[in-house]
Amino acid sequence: MKGFKVFVFLIGLCLFVNGNAQDKKKFKVQTIAFYNLENLFDTENDPGKFDEASPIMEMKVDREEVYTKKVENMARVISEIGYEVSRNTPALIGVSEIENIGVLEDLANHPFLLKKDYGIVHYDSPDARGIDVALLYQKSLFKPTTTSTHELKIYDDISSKRVYTRDQLLVTGFLDGEMMHFIVNHWPSRRGGEARSRPKRVAAAKLNKRIIDSLQSIDPYAKIFTMGDLNDDPTNSSLKDVLKAEKDIDKVQLKGIYNPMENMFKKGLGSNAYRDAWSLFDQILFTQPLLERDFSTYRFYKAGIFNKQYLTNKRGRYKGYPLRSFADGNFTDGFSDHFPVYVYIIKEVK
Repeated sequence: MKGFKVFVFLIGLCLFVNGNAQDKKKFKVQTIAFYNLENLFDTENDPGKFDEASPIMEMKVDREEVYTKKVENMARVISEIGYEVSRNTPALIGVSEIENIGVLEDLANHPFLLKKDYGIVHYDSPDARGIDVALLYQKSLFKPTTTSTHELKIYDDISSKRVYTRDQLLVTGFLDGEMMHFIVNHWPSRRGGEARSRPKRVAAAKLNKRIIDSLQSIDPYAKIFTMGDLNDDPTNSSLKDVLKAEKDIDKVQLKGIYNPMENMFKKGLGSNAYRDAWSLFDQILFTQPLLERDFSTYRFYKAGIFNKQYLTNKRGRYKGYPLRSFADGNFTDGFSDHFPVYVYIIKEVK
């Protein structure tokens, strides 16, 4: 626990237990987050991947300078997610659109994050462009026990050829001494149109459900988070029909899944924008035990979209959109075309 200070806060609203308002109490808070890092690629050509199509490799000059600034921008954002409440960077953060372990090491070793001593769980995926998912965790807070990668096998509906896409990453371990499971996703894109590509995301959701079911078959009360860029909104069939995610806490049964992002989406909030319409592709869902009202162990407190003003485009046709890093073949000194998302979990301090 060297270098880590527990932050304790008072919840501004009274907690309701058995229908009765309770006195304000002290709680420990942790942030769980997800961030699509928008093409965090290095500047070296990997002959085994199609990484030459990445924005930074398509640049003719200043690649190293751009890479250094891109890493800095990503590290800055991560260092601020959840800080207002937890006074700490995320305990764990899932990331997508990263090329390899090297870019993650550069990110974790940036001065904005170095003192937090992040560990990394990463596997190379079979994605054609070489983009992967990963989990970063503060070593002082989280102790991984098992990690695994789960292959998604899907096929093109016309050619019947295999479509190589991102694996799903499962990490199990102890957060502040409490066992939890984290699944990091980057589901297939909507290339070719939402309807045509929908079966691929339904297949991804089915794989995700199998992973969750396997964990719950061992422990029905397992605390499981599944997070990622799902390329679907909370109301799409992959979430509603396959994962059967609920938007209302009181409807979530044992082994059920709660999606705090659905109500945000129905209010018009989003994490990414396209053609003047907002989507909420970036989501964090979790299982029912995190909704119990006994705060002697970690429970869900609040979810949000980290959409600070500096992360948004200030002018032009994309005003208000996330300020992406790359556009029209150039580096914008921006961040990502997605906003990060996060949840707070809390535990009572006696």
